[in-house]
Amino acid sequence: QVQLVESGGDLVQPGGSLRISCAASGFTIKTYHMTWFRQAPGKERELVAAIENYGAGRTHVDSVKGRFTIARDNAKNTVYLQMNSLKPEDTAVYYCGAVAKWSDIRTMEKYYLWGPGTQVTVSS
Repeated sequence: QVQLVESGGDLVQPGGSLRISCAASGFTIKTYHMTWFRQAPGKERELVAAIENYGAGRTHVDSVKGRFTIARDNAKNTVYLQMNSLKPEDTAVYYCGAVAKWSDIRTMEKYYLWGPGTQVTVSS
């Protein structure tokens, strides 16, 4: 079965850290650029970070630069998002996605596959 499954979402205190994962099955992620999006209640889904298929290039949205890091392990068919210095405004459902072209990373309709999401809540 072709799928992406996120895991690791949790309730954390402000200033805390969390690593979420996205495991692929049924296909190999090295064919795709991988991204993390997030969607907070009442807001549109936004791109958080993206990584090229062999990891040579990465990008992070300004609001998370210096705090979040996207990484991938093609041998494990898994993508990660390390989140440090978490803030309440980081609270959202986090989704991973697979896209064929780097130029399409911000165009959700171009994506090959999405995961169901994992909830991250930052609160004291």
